[in-house]
Amino acid sequence: MQGFSSYLVDADMARHAVELCLPAFQASMDNREAGASGFLYIVVMRPGFTPAHGSFKDAILYEHAVGDPRKWDADYGHFARGKAELSWRTGMDTHAVQQQKPHLLSAGDSLLWGGIVIHDIVVAVSGADPWFDEAFAGAVAMFVRALAKKAVSERSGKPWLGEAA
Repeated sequence: MQGFSSYLVDADMARHAVELCLPAFQASMDNREAGASGFLYIVVMRPGFTPAHGSFKDAILYEHAVGDPRKWDADYGHFARGKAELSWRTGMDTHAVQQQKPHLLSAGDSLLWGGIVIHDIVVAVSGADPWFDEAFAGAVAMFVRALAKKAVSERSGKPWLGEAA
């Protein structure tokens, strides 16, 4: 992997953030409140890693499927990665790009909602209704941020990250 990498936010932290969100996601999916598919795919990007640092593939930090991908009625992973790439490249939510800055769209870009950017944390979700894809992605991003804040608070008294105890 090339370029910048967050010291605090790694794949384990992203996985933990997703795990914290899953009960709410699952409840919304079980009663079909969030949409009819019953499946989700979640993509979390490396915070601070931009197109200037490397490729989209290198920027993906963590991916997670909810439900058995062999039973999918569509390729939710492909959709979520498309949303993630657009948000990662533009630094904007996918819906915002489409509605406010469509001149930033390139051939092959996703026209689906569900990619979000909160405090430079990019998360995309696919499988639910678009507004729930956005909400689920936002929840994951906020949990990533909360876990990063927790990690900093656990280092209180140390003047630098990475410094020995």
